[in-house]
Amino acid sequence: MGPGPLPPGQRLAKGWPVAHYGPVPRFHPDRWNLQVFGATTTGDTYSWTLDEVSALPGITVVTDLHCASGPTSTDHEFFGVAGTTLLELAPPAPQVTHVMAWAEYGYSANLRLSDFTSARTLMATHHNGEQLTAEHGFPLRLVVPHLYGYKGPKWLRGIEYMTADRRGFWEERGFHNVGDPWTNQRYSYQEE
Repeated sequence: MGPGPLPPGQRLAKGWPVAHYGPVPRFHPDRWNLQVFGATTTGDTYSWTLDEVSALPGITVVTDLHCASGPTSTDHEFFGVAGTTLLELAPPAPQVTHVMAWAEYGYSANLRLSDFTSARTLMATHHNGEQLTAEHGFPLRLVVPHLYGYKGPKWLRGIEYMTADRRGFWEERGFHNVGDPWTNQRYSYQEE
């Protein structure tokens, strides 16, 4: 297929670079779950084991990945559960405007609800037909193709429904609150 146009300031990376903050977590299947909590319609917390997540209907998305530090890697095929599927199973309250994606070690990334429900946003279990590797986010990685990579945490553990925005891990440390690579939204000083 070959790379299409790159967002401003990006350069083509070879392969699939590994980038994350902190150590790669150990996977404990007996203790692992994915939770949806916060402003759900019912006020309940929803929870799925990995087997239950894997049994949900899946989608395939082919995308490039853009890191805010500059590299873009191309032609990734991800398979997993659409963000919209999670909203059907765990409906948000009508006043929900944002979600916080929570990952291992308390890592977080905030997204507008419209980013999480984009037709191409998914919680991936597979990459190019293979189960994700540990360093690339096994067992579950959020992929938000239209935003920089820091908006798609590896080792995803929860989605919190929020009725107001608040910043996640990198957003609190000077990265842009929205993170659109096509408009070069890298750093918080660029916010309106």
